[in-house]
Order: sequence, then C-alpha cells, then structure tokens
Amino acid sequence: MAGRGKSRSTSASGGYHASLPWTVIRAAATALDRRRGWDRLPLPLALAVLTGLRDALRRHNLIDTGVLPTADAPVVPPFSPGVLTARTLDGTYNDLAVPSAGMAGSRFGRNVPLDAARRPEPAEVVEPSPREVSRQLMTRQDLVPATSVNALVAPWLQWMIRDWFSHGKSPTDDPWRVELAADDPWPVNPMLVMRTPEDPTRPDGASSPRTSINTSTHWWDASQIYGMTREYQRDIRTFEGGKLRVEADGTLPAPKSDHPIMHEPGFWLGLVPLQTLFAREHNAVCDMLVEQFPHWPDEEIFQRARLIVAALIAKIHTVEWTPAVISHPVTVIALRANWWGLAGERLSTVLGRLSDSELISGIPGSPTQDYGVPFSLTEEFGAVYRMHPLVPDWFDLRSHEDDRRLRAEPYSLRELSGPASLPLLKTVPMADFLYSLGTEHPGLVTLHNFPKFLQEFQRPDGTLMDLAAVDVLRHRELGVPRYCEFRRLLRLRPPADFDELTEDPGMAQQMSKLYGGDIEKVDLMVGLYAERLPTGFAFSDTAFRIFIVMASRRLNSDRFLTQDFTPAVYTAAGMEWLAENTMASVILRHHPELRAAMRSAPNAFTPWQRPSPGTGR
Repeated sequence: MAGRGKSRSTSASGGYHASLPWTVIRAAATALDRRRGWDRLPLPLALAVLTGLRDALRRHNLIDTGVLPTADAPVVPPFSPGVLTARTLDGTYNDLAVPSAGMAGSRFGRNVPLDAARRPEPAEVVEPSPREVSRQLMTRQDLVPATSVNALVAPWLQWMIRDWFSHGKSPTDDPWRVELAADDPWPVNPMLVMRTPEDPTRPDGASSPRTSINTSTHWWDASQIYGMTREYQRDIRTFEGGKLRVEADGTLPAPKSDHPIMHEPGFWLGLVPLQTLFAREHNAVCDMLVEQFPHWPDEEIFQRARLIVAALIAKIHTVEWTPAVISHPVTVIALRANWWGLAGERLSTVLGRLSDSELISGIPGSPTQDYGVPFSLTEEFGAVYRMHPLVPDWFDLRSHEDDRRLRAEPYSLRELSGPASLPLLKTVPMADFLYSLGTEHPGLVTLHNFPKFLQEFQRPDGTLMDLAAVDVLRHRELGVPRYCEFRRLLRLRPPADFDELTEDPGMAQQMSKLYGGDIEKVDLMVGLYAERLPTGFAFSDTAFRIFIVMASRRLNSDRFLTQDFTPAVYTAAGMEWLAENTMASVILRHHPELRAAMRSAPNAFTPWQRPSPGTGR
C-alpha cells in the first residue's frame, strides 16, 4: 500500500541521464536527427535516436513556472489517509512531496525557456491578421482525409482535452480587435475575440513571461467523467455499488437544454458515445469489484473503479489512439514501449516487470519521476493539440446492420452541434453513431483543411467566432513562440525560407505574401500544418517533439500510474482488467452488435469494415 512521504525521484540530474555516455547519446541523437531525420533511419537506430531526443527534451524543455512570483495560490487541503488510494477531486496529493502539483487552479508549465515565453505586444497578437491567416491558409474546400485512421479519433481527442485543458471563462470587456479585409464577409468589423483570462496568482504589476492558469486538474484523472466538484459527482452517482447513473436502455440521462454542459462551447453529439461508453465501463468495473469484494461500501467501490477507468483511458490513448494517428513503424513501437517497455506486452503480462527501467518494462509500475520539475501540463502541449482539421464537416450516418444511410443526405457538423442537436439522440442509435465514425475518415492536420463550420461557429451564447483565427491568436496571446523560434528551442533546424517550409510552391508564395516575406513571422500553427509529415503521421513532426517529452511525462509523474500502479491500490482484479482490455473490448462489451464491423480492425481507431455489397455481413 502507498505510504505517506516523498513519491518521486530526487536524483541530482532531475531524472534525465547525467552520465558521460548519455551526454554523447543525446548529442549524437540530435545530430543524426538534424542531418537525416529520425523517421528516415533504420528502425533500431531510429528508436535509439528517439530515446536520446527524449532525454534531451527532459533536460532542456521542462520549465517550471512555479518559480515565478505568486500571490493567492490555490489552497491545498489538509492531508488525509484516503488520498493514498484515491485520486482527489482537485488533483492535490498525487505528488506527496509537492501536494499542489497538478492541482486545479495551478499554472500551466512551459516547454520553452521563460524568457522565450514573453508577453507579446498588442500589435504582435493581431498582425498579420489572424482572420486572414484563417481565410487564406486554413479554409477547406474538400476534405483532405487521413486514410490510416477512422473518424473516431476526432471526438476522442476532444473528449480527452475536456479532461486536460481549460483557461477558464474569458472576461467580456476589452476583447481583441481584429481589423478585416475589405472583401471579408464577416458581419462585424472589427472581429472581436475575447481574451484569455489573466493569471490571478501573479502579483500586481508582474510582467513577462506570460503565464496562465489551468482551471482543470493537470493529471490524467478522467475528470471529463467524474468532474472536479462534489456537486457534479452527486449528480452523476447512484450511491449504490459505486455506480454512475445510466438509464435502463444503456444511455446516460439526457441533459436538458438548460443544463450547464449544454452551454459549454464545443458540445456536439460525437462526445456522447464516448461519455456513455465509459460511464457504462465504470459500472462494469463496479460489478467486477462487488463480486470480488462484496462487503466494500459504495465509496470504496466508486473510488477504485474510478482509478481503474482513468488508467484504462490513459492506456488506450497511449497504445491505441496515438499510434493510430502517428502510425510510423518506429513510433508505434516507441509508444507501446511507453506502456509495456521493449520487453513487450506478452512478457509483461506473463512475467510482470523485469526491471525498474521504463525502457525495459514500461512506465506503469516504475518509480515516479518528475525530472526535477513539479508536474504540470504546458502551454506548448495545449498549443500542438489544436487539431481541429481532424473534424469532418459532414457525417454520413449509417446503420451498423446493413450500412444503409439513416437519411438521404449526410448530417452537417452544425446539425450535430450544440443544444439543438439533442433530439437526434432519440433517432440515431448509439451503435450506429459509433459505426459511422468507425467507417469514415477524419481530416489530415494540414493547411486548407480546417472545418468550414468551425470558421463560422456560433457559441451557445450566440457569439460568432472563427475558430481557426482564434487558434492562431491564442498561440500569440499566450506567448507561444512562432514556428521558426519554436523549432530552434527544440534543437531543430528552422526552414530558411517558405520554399523549404512547404513542398507546394503555390502555398509557399501565398504564405510569403501574407507574412511579408519574413519566414520568422510564420505562426506556429501554420508551420505545423505546412511542414512535411513523416510516413503514417496525421500531424506534424514538430508537434511530435512535444509529444516525445510530454506523453511519457504524464505517465512518469503520476503516482497512480507509477509506484502505486499495484494490486494493493487497484486490486489484483483491477490490474487484470487493465491488462486485458482495449478500446475495442470496451466498445464490444457494451455494443456486441458491432463485432462484425470491428473484426478486421487491428486497432479500434483504424478503419472498420463495411459489409460487402449485396452480401450483408
């Protein structure tokens, strides 16, 4: 059982390797990557290079914003023994040595030095016009598909982000003002974009660098299911056998149009199957635990099931979602090794951990490690996760039974979004929704592939916004470096000119005109979308560098996914549940009628099978 005390490594090197051989490995990995690119190397060498790059990123690109002046920081509640075997609602006491690490209301960290995360001048935020960046470089004519994955990857990512990032509600006064071009049809000139809230913990007069608060917890704790307040949990729990409220027909209690969740920007029906699936999965875990421990009270069952489901979601994202969207053979092996180590799943399942080393036996169950910086998510991690091009504009909803269309024409994203979409829940069965997502492709994260609906998105409060323009503005506003400087800070060579940035001469000319011929002004999002993609990647290699360090750090630093990833905390039956289950098994447990469609998909996020014409299933 977990004990009170330090829960993380305190090695002098901060957790990265400080020995001379590792210094050579880091230098050699950086040099090889710059000269050839990791994705063009033989597989064993490429894996070694990624290992060296990750170690360099851990050393240079984990920046603690907590060292900056702070006032009125969120209050850490008193310690209680219950925090040793249950995640707290506010994220405190995951790190027993730094109980405030990752708590709701704490700052985002950084992956770039603080002097590079400076507060921009107002003109830098609005020039060149984010609206013109959207119109000229982002607008989709026809979907450019990511053919190696299915459309389930898009709502999954949005569902994850609802657990990870929130800058809080913007103030309504003094918005950013974006002047419009003469031919722009936008109804209000200038375009108004609400500002990101200021960091309330910075003392009055504090200036650069730019810091912000994450109102969500930073941990991978499935708060999109379980919430972060006792009031929310009272609404969703039955208080019998640890379970969540689910209707007799297997659906969640339908939210009313005036429910607060319906007024959160970004709600659409694609989130509903995932919320429903994992609420039902929680209840299935509760049934298993009650059978194993019939005398446990409701609260004990609930908290253990919550731990298991949160870990299962982390596993699915690590070894299924991410390898599907970046399906290069090297990254597939590397990402699966994050969970099972290079020893592999089979040996891990049969023999357990062979070593404390994350390289050999994976991160879950290894010593907790924060690399000398208390854990937080970072602004740069949030920036590279702005992947709205994954979302299609049209959804061809079909029956899972025979692939027939549920109506003659596809549904638009607009029809599936916001409170007005709720009646469709009564007419589109959940299995059909999942089948439709599983058999369609999402968009590639590239230029000229942003959903048109999101460029003229009406929030539930009636505010009209161009989300592509807002994404560009947010990077600038939050002090995320522009593309070339971002690459330098990750020890990558920036492009010398626009022709080197993109392989499309017409696109290079268009970008050059928009940015006044200055490659240094190119926005991070534009550069990420423009650059060459490694084989199998649905998003950029530069974005992947942040994943290299942050995807593993989110596991390494979480006590419940490292030193307390044990039968004593999860139960032996819970550990078995985690070892045996995947996204496919979760779907099929609750929707066995989808077995035929999923039978040929090696990963639930890769394309499912449609019935052959005229043959049925």
